[in-house]
Amino acid sequence: MNSYEINEDTLAIIPKNNKITIVYEKYNNYIVKQNIKEILNNSCKYFGSTLDGRKIASSSLLNINYKVPIIIEESSNMVFFPTSSIKNNKCSWISLNNIDRFERNYRGSKIYFNNGKFIIFPISYGILNNQILRSSRLIYLLKERKLNKNTKK
Repeated sequence: MNSYEINEDTLAIIPKNNKITIVYEKYNNYIVKQNIKEILNNSCKYFGSTLDGRKIASSSLLNINYKVPIIIEESSNMVFFPTSSIKNNKCSWISLNNIDRFERNYRGSKIYFNNGKFIIFPISYGILNNQILRSSRLIYLLKERKLNKNTKK
């Protein structure tokens, strides 16, 4: 596959190398001839922004600058978070919306998705938990802003 657009079925995006990405969906897996940043940026553009724009907005809302989660699409709260610095070529992105549960694993952290699939990521349980909390806070803050905006009318 030459390109990919993130959607509600996307579970995780994992780099194979600098030019190829493995995309896990609820019912399929794909090898995409794009790097992760291209996939993320094109998906953000499809929904009316850019990867940099999404990072700046999330960074401002959360008051953080490192490993910032982003909202790909607002109406469905489609949030993805990085497993490490996005400058790291081994950084994967995980869909918050599709996580069922997660646990420690001797190789890192095991994430169970809401379709029964699981993937083991080489990150600590603490880092994963922190990224999930940041992503959840991002959704909460956006909902609060929308609620406050609607009540002021």
